[in-house]
Amino acid sequence: MSVRVRFAPSPTGQVHIGNIRAAIFNWLYARHVGGTFLLRVEDTDLERSTPQAIAALLEVMEWLGLNYDEPIFYQTTQAQKHLAAAREMLSNGFAYEDKKGGETPALLFQFPYDTTGIAGVEEAGPQELSLHDSVPLKVSRKGVDFATVSPKGRPAPGGATLAGFKDLKAFDAEGKLIFDLTEHLDEVVHGNAFFELPEAHKITYLRRTISYTDLVKGRMTKPLDALKDFVIVRSDGSPVFHLANVIDDITQGVTHIIRGDDHVENTFKHLFLFHALGAPVPQYGHLPMIINAQGKPYSKRDGDAFVGDFRDKGFLADALFNYLSLLGWSPGDDREKMSRQELIEAFTLERCLRGPSQMDLQKLTNLNGQYIAELPAEQFQELAKKQLSGLPWADQVTSPLFEQVATFMQSRVKRLVDVAQWEYFFTEYPTWDPAVCEKLLGKNPDAKSALDTLVKPFAELPEWTAPAIEQAVEHAAEAAGIPHGKLNQPLRAAVTGTNIGAGIFETLELIGRDRTIKRLEKINTTC
Repeated sequence: MSVRVRFAPSPTGQVHIGNIRAAIFNWLYARHVGGTFLLRVEDTDLERSTPQAIAALLEVMEWLGLNYDEPIFYQTTQAQKHLAAAREMLSNGFAYEDKKGGETPALLFQFPYDTTGIAGVEEAGPQELSLHDSVPLKVSRKGVDFATVSPKGRPAPGGATLAGFKDLKAFDAEGKLIFDLTEHLDEVVHGNAFFELPEAHKITYLRRTISYTDLVKGRMTKPLDALKDFVIVRSDGSPVFHLANVIDDITQGVTHIIRGDDHVENTFKHLFLFHALGAPVPQYGHLPMIINAQGKPYSKRDGDAFVGDFRDKGFLADALFNYLSLLGWSPGDDREKMSRQELIEAFTLERCLRGPSQMDLQKLTNLNGQYIAELPAEQFQELAKKQLSGLPWADQVTSPLFEQVATFMQSRVKRLVDVAQWEYFFTEYPTWDPAVCEKLLGKNPDAKSALDTLVKPFAELPEWTAPAIEQAVEHAAEAAGIPHGKLNQPLRAAVTGTNIGAGIFETLELIGRDRTIKRLEKINTTC
């Protein structure tokens, strides 16, 4: 069997990393097994699935290198096919009309009472429920409604699809049989028969379950008495997600559906839809949720959550692709940095994690730094120059110095936006951080005095090189009684205005002798 997988987003704005992670897993699986990767745009929400939203989706996929193997499949082009299938299910007894309080009826899918031939349906044994006497038992084609007794004696609403209550029997408080579904089965399942039984005190029935083997989570089971008939065509005549999604999977010949585990409940419904439509059921795999440090679904509140956010912050496409590939999947060893080809060769659904995966921005940032460090110098410089656009000091950047700084800083950059921190290399004076100045100089008068003594030896150095600068600083520290290396951070604060950066002596060499001395002379009034 030729594997065909699909990524089927509903573009309504920016692309969430959870959605694109599903796309990556589908893409990797298709490439690993030599299958076909399809893109289906579920654009039926016409108010939100705007051309701009679709363009944003396609741009993100192109940026990440998620190429698809057939023309884009737009769901809106299939509306008539969806409605035709709904009409067929209505005529075949798999659906019924219900006004549900409105003037125009909606169309609901009816779980089949007769489950003969439906793969995965099994009998789970007899059940008995005590009912609350304040709520009558209701039985009709629309389902079984009742209330059980809560631990506090209050009515607890219950009920589900008619198919969930095979061989339903109702008894009054004396134990007398007052209703037997088997005696009214045809008129209930296929007709408009309605029974309301206020005297029902207890019900018994045969529970049935639907199961399938999830490619990620293993065996998944749902009792039919936990399912309710659901709308497939709204009262305005528009198809609902469940119907359109399944029919489109059939039309595209999808063999494997790999999506987030928020769709698990939908899958139980879709298994019955495939049966009603006479189509083979694809294999399903549900990916673990991406969570924050508190174990809750990862969202914008936790930081960057959309692919565009990461691109704008200077993350490389290959780094984000690599990180998301390992978010919920493991190659089976300790590799964390993997090329796209390595990911393709190693990827199997069996190695997907069953539990949630925690988003670790620091880990992603460090991985991104590794990718940046490996860029060709020319490519890094081109990307770095783009980050200068709009910065107030960009016009002070000169080409020779920029190339030297970029070469020096490339291996230390974690995100391309870090280039904005290079200001002190190019301006006459840095922007001094008051908190840093106070901590490293204001509360350290000995260091500040030692820095004052550096002006003269700096001016007299025969050559302005990192080794010569380091030697002059060590002499000044020794003369001031400051331990070895303890003058470096105050010096950094005085000359760069910050307390972080690359090697201070190499940094000063690039800043230059004249600007370094000017900044040291000015620290008494500015830092």
